[in-house]
Amino acid sequence: MKLAVIQTGGKQYLVVEGSEIEIEKIKGYNQESNSKIEFNEVLFFASDDKIVFDKEELKKIKVEGVLIKKKKVKTLVWKYKPKTRYRKKKGYKKEIWLVKIEKISA
Repeated sequence: MKLAVIQTGGKQYLVVEGSEIEIEKIKGYNQESNSKIEFNEVLFFASDDKIVFDKEELKKIKVEGVLIKKKKVKTLVWKYKPKTRYRKKKGYKKEIWLVKIEKISA
């Protein structure tokens, strides 16, 4: 069993081959379904016979995934000040990608 910790979008994810993760949108990648995504920023790797922490060896490890689907999550922000009738409502939609990890190559 191969296990890795990757970093994308300022967040870290623990991934195993065959697992699905939700990540933030990555600029510069094809946004079509079933398009390949390669994660180069690997922070940790472990397999049945070895564990890798060394930065030079981690540069050789690649994690490949496939974009399954995209969705947008709506976030609402409310501002309220008491006794002044001040109320503000703002919202935005953040794009989330569902990615299936296909291969962790060492």
